[in-house]
Amino acid sequence: MNRVFNKLRSLDAYPKINEDFYSRTFAGGIVTVVSAAVMLFLFLSELKLYLYTVTESKLLVDTSRGETLHINFDVTFPAVRCSMLSLDTRDISGEQHFDIRHNITKKRIDANGNVVEVKKEGLGAPKIERPLQKHGGRLEHDEKYCGSCFGAEESDDQCCNSCEEVRDAYKKKGWGLTNSDLIDQCKREGYVQKVKDEEGEGCNIHGSLELSKVAGNFHFATGKSFLHSAIFLADLLALQDNHFNISHTVHKLSFGDHYPGLVNPLDGVKWVQGPNRGIYQYFIKVVPTIYTDIRGRVTKSNQYSVTEHFMSSEQQGAIPGVFFVYDISPIKVTFKEEHISFLHFLTNICAIIGGIFTIAGIVDASIYYGQRTIKRKREIGKYR
Repeated sequence: MNRVFNKLRSLDAYPKINEDFYSRTFAGGIVTVVSAAVMLFLFLSELKLYLYTVTESKLLVDTSRGETLHINFDVTFPAVRCSMLSLDTRDISGEQHFDIRHNITKKRIDANGNVVEVKKEGLGAPKIERPLQKHGGRLEHDEKYCGSCFGAEESDDQCCNSCEEVRDAYKKKGWGLTNSDLIDQCKREGYVQKVKDEEGEGCNIHGSLELSKVAGNFHFATGKSFLHSAIFLADLLALQDNHFNISHTVHKLSFGDHYPGLVNPLDGVKWVQGPNRGIYQYFIKVVPTIYTDIRGRVTKSNQYSVTEHFMSSEQQGAIPGVFFVYDISPIKVTFKEEHISFLHFLTNICAIIGGIFTIAGIVDASIYYGQRTIKRKREIGKYR
């Protein structure tokens, strides 16, 4: 057993020296203090790097199918009434949605930017159908308008083309008009008055859209709902004021949820229309992105780049508006937060301690032997 212990003792790479042979110096103490400070500084730096999260990115082909594209927006039109504005979408698959109202909030704002009214029931111009004819159908382009008096006609050829004419017909019959909301003429004229009340106002629109994940566009158009309804009333035509001024500010536009480091290029972008009316277009390239934080939580979102273009519609006759035309990139980006591995951290700590300890030993030995050499030379000089 003693033989085994002796063999192990002979393998000791750290031979001990009796303390009687130690020689402690002032320079050695300074070197020790300095090396300890350097060790502590490098240790704290390495610990900070270990605790700091590193984000690794990868590019992959996007093989996902059947997903939807979530769009968040907040846009202000300072010269367009809320009732004259409609939001429509269209994609390359042929799917279309007109005058979208779901998950949309609009704010009427005055000339100073103050909020006049907030409505959550939706966005878009009032839905006004073609005037109801006396025979029960809707007014066609080749017909003359003759509105129904709703049973109060005095003759077969009598027409009631306004809400007031219907009221007069009821009065002559001695009837009471209890619910004017059911009268077609009163409904249409009420909508017209509502739009007139918003004269000189602007509109802030914010909300979200859930669309198929294919190329397409969503756009804000001025007065489009009125034109689609085929109303020929002079009052409605006169309401198309402001020269279709589509000046706007994009407060926010994002495709998906926010994640750390996400930058949306259109946030805060402002555009002011010049003398010509037309269509302002944003061409957007959407890049699918997956972000995984240090706790493993996954956020599916999108980044995007954008270019802008204004197209005059003076000669084309197109309805002025703001178009956001987007295309989906086939490449997906993944971000993943990670820590430096503990083994890597431990290796660096050992390298710091061992390296500084070795260098400090070399420096201390050099100083010590240098001092001894100078001392010996002085002693030899005295004896001479």
